[in-house]
Amino acid sequence: MGWAVIDNGATIGTQGSENGIIERDEEHTDGARITLERGGSIAPFSITCGVYGWMCHTRFFGTSEEASEEFEAMKCGLTSILSLIPLESDPEADAKCARVVNAIQDFVARFP
Repeated sequence: MGWAVIDNGATIGTQGSENGIIERDEEHTDGARITLERGGSIAPFSITCGVYGWMCHTRFFGTSEEASEEFEAMKCGLTSILSLIPLESDPEADAKCARVVNAIQDFVARFP
């Protein structure tokens, strides 16, 4: 359980959503993805991440070192969001969904 490279690395070296070359591409078993690209249209490095059915967010970086550090930090933040998502059958799902929305807003503010 947790984060793993997508398709045994099959996406590495292919073109990503920011028109760069994918260097890292990982998926969480609970429903999130994070991708690091080099040489995209907007910046030397970009990270695109999302929680399936909830959000998608992209950031841009000037150096490989900064992008790699932020990639790891963002994975932790995404894992925290995933831990808050309730099951559809949860009788408190509405209240819990509000907490997920707040956590996503906090994530985007923390990782602008």
